[in-house]
Amino acid sequence: MTEAEVFPAPVALWSHPEGERDGKPLLVLLHGYGANEQDLLSLADLLPGGFAVASVRAPIATGPGFTWFPLTASIDYSLERVKKASAYVLDWIDSIKEGHPSVSLLGFSMGMAMATTLLRQRPADFAAVVGLSGFVVDAGDDPTFKDAELDGTVPMFWGRDQQDPVITEDKIDYTMGWVRKHVKLTKVLYTGMWHGINQQEIGHVGEFLTHEVLKK
Repeated sequence: MTEAEVFPAPVALWSHPEGERDGKPLLVLLHGYGANEQDLLSLADLLPGGFAVASVRAPIATGPGFTWFPLTASIDYSLERVKKASAYVLDWIDSIKEGHPSVSLLGFSMGMAMATTLLRQRPADFAAVVGLSGFVVDAGDDPTFKDAELDGTVPMFWGRDQQDPVITEDKIDYTMGWVRKHVKLTKVLYTGMWHGINQQEIGHVGEFLTHEVLKK
């Protein structure tokens, strides 16, 4: 896909039928590279029941699944690609957020890069962010990333395994520097999880979302 090509209409799966979503805080799930909207939806049954959960499909087909943007190590990667994907998700959120008292984000792997990018572009729009086994994109001094407006008050959960073989050390270093400056961080390390999600982590995410969103 080139910069000029048009993304398809967004596809999302929901935890609740349309008539049962209004009034519930919205939790948007953003999957990782090569996965699809079904990949994380099973988490909805393991998380607090007070949310209307929507799992969104990334717009670019890759192999058997989809991606938000090209892998950062590939020749096709650019920050413009990341921004185009974030605009795609923000437009979709804008189209469905009416009737929900708040919007929170949960991203796995590249989905965490997307979730944090959405927060950086709309610092006042999100109640909380959950990042699982992922990273934050190095945006340089791009003015559309409003990091200066993130003063450490937005709660963020970051869970990972130090033995994760997928997320490289340079990404972890950048992410560590960014989260310490810009969000109200809850950071938990797990062992034996590798590049994945385990039951203990989901329990912690549920506690975090209950405390930071549902009880506010």
